[in-house]
Amino acid sequence: MDERLLRSEVPKETSNLPKRIWVESRKIWKVAFPSMISRVTQFGVFVVTQAFIGHIGEVDLAAYALVQIIAVRFVNGILSGMSSATETLCGQEFGAGQFHMLGIYLQRSWIINIVTTIILAPAFIFSTPIFELLGEEEDVEEVAGYISLWFIPVLYYFPFIFSIQKYLQAQLKNNVVGLISIGAFILHILLSWLFVIKLNFGIPGAMASMAISFWSVVIGMFIYVFGGWCPNIWRGFTVVAFQDLLPMVKLSISSGVMLWKIAYLFTSDEEVAKSVLDLSTLLGVAVGAGRQGLVAFINIGSYFLIGVPVGVLLAYVADLEIKGLWIGMIIGIMLPMPRARLHYF
Repeated sequence: MDERLLRSEVPKETSNLPKRIWVESRKIWKVAFPSMISRVTQFGVFVVTQAFIGHIGEVDLAAYALVQIIAVRFVNGILSGMSSATETLCGQEFGAGQFHMLGIYLQRSWIINIVTTIILAPAFIFSTPIFELLGEEEDVEEVAGYISLWFIPVLYYFPFIFSIQKYLQAQLKNNVVGLISIGAFILHILLSWLFVIKLNFGIPGAMASMAISFWSVVIGMFIYVFGGWCPNIWRGFTVVAFQDLLPMVKLSISSGVMLWKIAYLFTSDEEVAKSVLDLSTLLGVAVGAGRQGLVAFINIGSYFLIGVPVGVLLAYVADLEIKGLWIGMIIGIMLPMPRARLHYF
């Protein structure tokens, strides 16, 4: 069995501090670097697709950006957050030596996330009238609706990939995730060039290469998990996964609210959205502690009960217009930090 992420060793007083820092840093990077590679390559697939669609036409590029920034980020945030319940539960069971429970929690996560995806899918199917209600230009909304349909295979990729990543991470098998992600990213670049530039398939070619690349990651991880490389942990599919779903549903919903990309509802500016994530890093401590419910209330209170009303009042009552909306948004962003510090420290 691989080395556990956490040990109960108490460092000796005579231990050399720089050496201890180096040892701990290596352990952290052993987990963090492959995860970072996985996230970078996943985001890179979206970026590469956008670059190739830019060669097709300006309207196509605008439509893709609209769907990717609003709809895909929205769903990605929900499903990624809900999958953090798997991270919490699998990590706890692995540390407790209950290895068989990891496979059960993985299957429960698939069940919950697939049902959630089915509920969210109509937003992609009927995206054209939705974008029309949002006041988008007619030519952009029509192409955006067409691209949204191509995103549906990617939509069903999310429930599997997020859960499997957390499942393997709990076993300190992040290298597998990183290597498969790199291979899929290279495949995506080659397929995008072939379909869009060489064969001139247009939007279908760009979106098909994205779907193939993403699902190649899932298939690769399926092969690794089901092929016997997780001995004593994956023991096959079981009906037990359908039992006691309610506690995991509650934890998943709390996790989804906690990590939901709320910023993208208020802005499409990448720097502003990134600042939300940077300032809320401290809230990630709750994942390991299993306190996602607390953070969900912090996020809802900060963004919706305080940030949005303050922004509306400043914009329309105080006549600050766009400045008022920005001030309200900044207040909503800043509030989670002191609240989290008060709780944890």
